[in-house]
Amino acid sequence: MDRDTAKKQLEAIIGQDLRQLAEKYEVTVFKDGKKNKGWAGHVIERHLGIPINSSQAPNFGSWELKTVSLKRLQNGQLTIKETMAITMIDLYNVVRTPFSESHLLAKMRKILIAARIWESQREESSLLYSVTEFDLDNPQTYQQVERDYNLVRDTIINEGFEALTGRMGVYIQPRTKGAGHGSISRAFYARTPFLKCIIFKDRFS
Repeated sequence: MDRDTAKKQLEAIIGQDLRQLAEKYEVTVFKDGKKNKGWAGHVIERHLGIPINSSQAPNFGSWELKTVSLKRLQNGQLTIKETMAITMIDLYNVVRTPFSESHLLAKMRKILIAARIWESQREESSLLYSVTEFDLDNPQTYQQVERDYNLVRDTIINEGFEALTGRMGVYIQPRTKGAGHGSISRAFYARTPFLKCIIFKDRFS
């Protein structure tokens, strides 16, 4: 299944309650009081007729599916609930590769984001809000992501991999990713302002 086909299939269930679809597709949301954190993504995979992938970012060959959560502010407006991991930072490749040829850019150009509305920890209801291609068609957005990438690249070259910090970057940040607080692995994450530009593009156009 290609990304365009998957997008059309998911657009057909925008506005539907993923919690109800979880029951339909027999996806476990809670077991022994513990929440299955990836349940919403599993529901979407089942809807597409694809076996549930154990990885956090299912890979369908030419594209990848990611699920992000939205939350409501006190005024009722929706906003991004949390950042989104894009890809691991490979020190060797980042140092030797300009942004235009980077794995980060290639990865971003094949992501499909399913945004769902998070209501509470109880997960009694969660509507599918939108399905969006993660592209960089806005020149200003592209340039900012490129600057963020170059900041990471220059920092690694001049100060070392250990100097990377989550405080860096406007749209893309390097953050620790992996088991335990002592992890030294880093990944590129999309900050919430960047996700706002992608998911709520009508609001910012």
